[in-house]
Amino acid sequence: REQQNADSIVSMLNQFSFENRAAAAPFTLTTAFRGMTHGDIDGPYLSQFLLSGDTGLNHKNDTSPEHDASDGKIRYGAQIIDQRVRQASEENYLTDWDEWLHVQNGGDTGSLEHYKGNNRRFITTPRDLATFVHYDALYQAYLNACILLLNIKAPLSEGIPYTQSDEQDRQQGFALYGGPHILTLVTEVATRALKAVRYQKFNVHRRLRPEALAARIEKADILPDEVKPQFTAMRSEIDNAGLAEKLQHASGNLLLPMAFAEGSPMHPSYGAGHATVAGACVTMLKAFFNGANYLHVSKNGESISVDDQSYQSDYAFVPSPDGKRLRVVEVSRSLTLEGELNKLAANISIGRDWAGVHYYSDYRESLLMGEEIAIGILQEQTLTHNAKENLVFKFNQFTGTEVEIKNGEIKPT
Repeated sequence: REQQNADSIVSMLNQFSFENRAAAAPFTLTTAFRGMTHGDIDGPYLSQFLLSGDTGLNHKNDTSPEHDASDGKIRYGAQIIDQRVRQASEENYLTDWDEWLHVQNGGDTGSLEHYKGNNRRFITTPRDLATFVHYDALYQAYLNACILLLNIKAPLSEGIPYTQSDEQDRQQGFALYGGPHILTLVTEVATRALKAVRYQKFNVHRRLRPEALAARIEKADILPDEVKPQFTAMRSEIDNAGLAEKLQHASGNLLLPMAFAEGSPMHPSYGAGHATVAGACVTMLKAFFNGANYLHVSKNGESISVDDQSYQSDYAFVPSPDGKRLRVVEVSRSLTLEGELNKLAANISIGRDWAGVHYYSDYRESLLMGEEIAIGILQEQTLTHNAKENLVFKFNQFTGTEVEIKNGEIKPT
């Protein structure tokens, strides 16, 4: 039955046209619901940065590591970040008119969603991803990724000073060009992105949230005359495509089933805060770490590493069907660091779509806005550091264009 439902959903998707997708229609179960950038359709749906851990504290001095990558635990100083999330019940909210209207009128139903005891598991379903983006600290996924990359000593980009051997450079980056510098910027950019997107939300676009759009489509025939035509046209398109019956749920209406008990945040849909922050934070990570390198999971799942070696077949993590552990699967080719960072941005942004609070286009456009904000900070960085150090940031934008930022200027390469 689940397979039939999934096939039916993909079939419905293929009745519509989409622009700027990494995977062009017709969609399949493998390519649907993915992002628009390089790497989004390569390998597993989830970025390795939402699953993998490392080997823990002082592992080189121990006879055995504290834990391995397949445990999904990231060393955070002397503490641990656990990649698992609390498992939510398969329950949809705001499908009843009284409940929906209560929330639209300001009723506070936040944190009333239900969970399966105290169970935690790796992100296994769209609902798990929705749970992550419901409670994340906004830059959380990118901070985790940055810490993981630093822990496994992923190579920095070529234009970052003091990345050569000690014999050549005689010093290493720290306050400048090292861990504290990167960690500060990958979080600092988040607040600038959030302020920018708030301006777009309230002062420019004021875009209707999906849950409100669905209600207007359902009640199109009783809406005021000044707005009625656009919503009746949408309802007619759904009816003519034969989708109304398929889209109706147990309550017998077209209200959008929500993963959050409180529904959408009480601010407009575009721009998307999560997607703008995703674009900004991932751009910062791509500027500091060499995105052309490849991410490797060992066949036994004990470790994860980054280097410049590419293989015809490689390995990656996916959650087991019950989400209780990570499995190692073979992938057709090595996954790039750039691709997995792009995928991380898509996963978090589209996770808000799974929850029902955003549209795909919110992700697409907001991602690019976040990228522009990060590029502005990177320009500042190249102007405020010692010119003799020749700081250069070089990376691929989400559109695939390679750029170089030097002396405050942006140049396509």
